[in-house]
Order: sequence, then structure tokens, then C-alpha cells
Amino acid sequence: MSQSQVIYKRHRFPPSVIAHAVWLFFRFPLSLGLVEEMLLERGIVVSYETIRCWAKKFGPACAARMRRKAPSPSDVWHLDELVVTIGARRHWLWRAVDQDGYVLDEIVQARRNTKAAKRVLVRLMKKQGCLPKRIVTDKLRSYGAARRQVMPDVEHRSHKGLNNRAENSHLPLRKRERVMQRFRSAGTLQRFASAFSAVRNLFVVPRSKHSAIAVHLHRLNAIAHWKAVTGTAA
Repeated sequence: MSQSQVIYKRHRFPPSVIAHAVWLFFRFPLSLGLVEEMLLERGIVVSYETIRCWAKKFGPACAARMRRKAPSPSDVWHLDELVVTIGARRHWLWRAVDQDGYVLDEIVQARRNTKAAKRVLVRLMKKQGCLPKRIVTDKLRSYGAARRQVMPDVEHRSHKGLNNRAENSHLPLRKRERVMQRFRSAGTLQRFASAFSAVRNLFVVPRSKHSAIAVHLHRLNAIAHWKAVTGTAA
């Protein structure tokens, strides 16, 4: 059974339309209303609420099908946490990126303590299947305590200035948070962040590709891979 049959069964709109709407929403800092307007310009009449349902259903599904970067034992993990206010309550989005800024994992938690940090590290080890060369964090002591419990032999560098990669990775999500006028629940934040980071990992050009041709080829390959993942390749 093809991916399109699995993903788009019983939907009125063609898979190409649904996949394009989901791509627009997760790839660019657009509100649901703007995505609706861009589809209308193409002659596609669909409400922003329908687009919201598509993003909720197909975003995580497509993200799960994307090929992830192969882990390396020499990887350096940069970890940081971002506070997000949801319904007057503070939640923490814990994120790990590698030395290239590639998002390895992220998880929303209600606490910012050793137990939460330990959960992040254990989850990372299971998903990556190996230990990093070292981890880099800010001055939060919970990281050190958790690291000593789950990966005592891994080097740990704790310094505010060394963790710019993790801190910079929060900026695109902050921009989307403003466009979306905040998140409604912790579950909504988790679903969106996971899909958003997966799409961003695919399309953002690595630092090693400097020439215009290399950037162009990277984007073409990313688009081709997206179509293959969403089952809309010709």
C-alpha cells in the first residue's frame, strides 16, 4: 500500500493540495489565514480550520517518515530549554541540537529540574542509539546532575557562551509562536514543534554549503524528498 493511500484516505482534496498546504504552514512563518489566501490564489477554496486539521493530522505523520540524520559517536549535543507560557502556566520546551544545528529531539515538560533533564538525556540516547562525544549546556545545574546519573563518562561543558547553537535554534519557533498567537496546550506545542523541526531540518541549508549552486541543489533535493515522504511525487 502506498503512502498516499495510507495518509490521505477519505479526504476530499487531492494529496498534492493537502501536502502543499502542510508544507506552507510548517516551512514558512505563515498564519493559517495566510495559507488559506495563498491556496485561494491558486483557485483552491479551503477554510483555515481545514488547514489546521491537516496540519494537526499530517504534520506529525510526515515528520515521522522523514529520513533522520545518521547519528555519529563524535557528535556534540547542545541542550537548552525554552519557556513557553500556555494558559498562564509556564511550560518548558527542552531541545537538543548537534554541532551543525540539526534538531535531534525536543520535548515539552512542566518542570525544569533534574528529573526533567534526565528524561531528555535518556530519550536522546534511545533515539540516537549512541552516546555523544560531549554535551554542552548552560549553567543549569540539573544538566550536570542528570548527566552523572545516565552518562557519567561523557564530557560535559557548562557555559553560557558555548551554547549558542541550542539557543539560536529557539528563534524560529519563537517567531512562529508570535504568528500563531501562542499555543493552546502542551500537546499542541509538542506536535507542532516536532513537525516544525523535522521540516526545518530537511530544508535548512547546512553551513558547509556556501555556493549558490550548492544551496539550489540542496533545496531541490529537499523538495523532492518532501514529495516522496508525502506520497505526492510524480
